[in-house]
Amino acid sequence: MTASRGRTAAPWLPIERVDGNSLSYDDFLARYMHGNRPVVISNVGKGWAAMRTWTPEYFKQRFGSKPVAIGYERNMPFDRFIDEVIASSAENPGPYMYRSFLHEVLPELLPDVVPQNKFAFPRRFSSPLMPEKWRRPDGYLKLLIGGVGSKFPVMHFDGENAHAQITQIYGDKEFVVFPPTDTPYLYPRVAFPNHSTVDDPVMQNRERFPLLAKATLYRTVLKPGDMIFVPARWWHAARALSTSISVCTNMLDPSNWQGFQDEVAAEEAKKSPEAGARLGGQLARIDRILTRLERFQKESPALARALVLPAKLAPLTAEAAPDPSRRQLRIRIPTS
Repeated sequence: MTASRGRTAAPWLPIERVDGNSLSYDDFLARYMHGNRPVVISNVGKGWAAMRTWTPEYFKQRFGSKPVAIGYERNMPFDRFIDEVIASSAENPGPYMYRSFLHEVLPELLPDVVPQNKFAFPRRFSSPLMPEKWRRPDGYLKLLIGGVGSKFPVMHFDGENAHAQITQIYGDKEFVVFPPTDTPYLYPRVAFPNHSTVDDPVMQNRERFPLLAKATLYRTVLKPGDMIFVPARWWHAARALSTSISVCTNMLDPSNWQGFQDEVAAEEAKKSPEAGARLGGQLARIDRILTRLERFQKESPALARALVLPAKLAPLTAEAAPDPSRRQLRIRIPTS
């Protein structure tokens, strides 16, 4: 290890990497999503127009001074944002876009990221049986843009027990992840237990965060055409190594449903115990229905295709689901 300004460079392990051309969707589900294992998959998004056209100059020319959401409480004209991204440096990082959901603010970009990445298919989030608040056939598809040194504000794991994936389109981005078992060593915030107070998971301040020495750090660098799958409750953080453009989505299926159900019902129970119990019961019933429909499609695929309805109510693959770029979602409940 080496030290810099009182910090220690943490030892790390590489994240497993596989070629998307040789990985079947069923193997992805079994080995990684249901196995709760992070993985980097190369050669994805090959048919996307975004892989050919999305550059900083493209966004600046296409959107000009249109206001765009950068963070929770920050909007900027798109052209000024891109100028600051290009000028970003490790010593003086520029802004990092992490709150622009395409269906809500930039639906005209959706055709550029179809056909859907089969390894990033949102599964149960795309079901019309989901309550409206969580019904999103695009998996909450979000645009991420940053310059050298910029990053998401905090190391975190995704809320509502969701799996996450990030697909790199332009530039290089470093990713670090920690397993859920290391949570006691990562100094979660009291008010936001899925946010860490650790300011730098790579060059670690061991005096301020001594328990970090017990945590296992995994690292990788995403290049265009790479995606990283981050299972539910795995801590992660990213840092742009160059001007970087990527998209991310969330995924929900039987592997993380119970945690999703428990978390959102507990949140609703803060309003009233009765409301929490009702939501928990509703989600348990939806789980049973979706589980039956999913099992039917696996066990009797020809009959399920002939009946059509099972795939419409519980699409198992991107091919079975509606193209999310074809119709503008009418989102009455904005993404929080």
